[in-house]
Amino acid sequence: MRGDVHSIILGDRVNVQDGAIIHCTYQKSPTKIGNDVSIAHNAIVHGCTLHNRILVGMGAIIMDNAVVEDEVIIAAGAVVLANSHLESGFIYAGAPAKKIKAISAEQAEIFLRTSHNYMMYAEWYNNPE
Repeated sequence: MRGDVHSIILGDRVNVQDGAIIHCTYQKSPTKIGNDVSIAHNAIVHGCTLHNRILVGMGAIIMDNAVVEDEVIIAAGAVVLANSHLESGFIYAGAPAKKIKAISAEQAEIFLRTSHNYMMYAEWYNNPE
């Protein structure tokens, strides 16, 4: 995570996994990440806005000024182009990322479960038995 040229704002219960990069663009594009967001291994989140309850898959790339609404799954390896707007409630995949299908009720539960699981994992680290 490198906020040397603009701001990076993280909400509550955000987990950033190994090898992920979070950056911004000098004087142009801050990075804003909402609550209950999981950013998987080797993803790149660059100068964009991620609202709440979002899963960013392994190796996905989200470019400058993209806006991702609440409850979106970005598939592994997807490339969200600059200035894209991803609508709430859908899975996006491909390069460039395209809307694939609506998120099911079961998939929607994953958002909160994932963020709460990572809070639990952190607690294990803080209180080993």
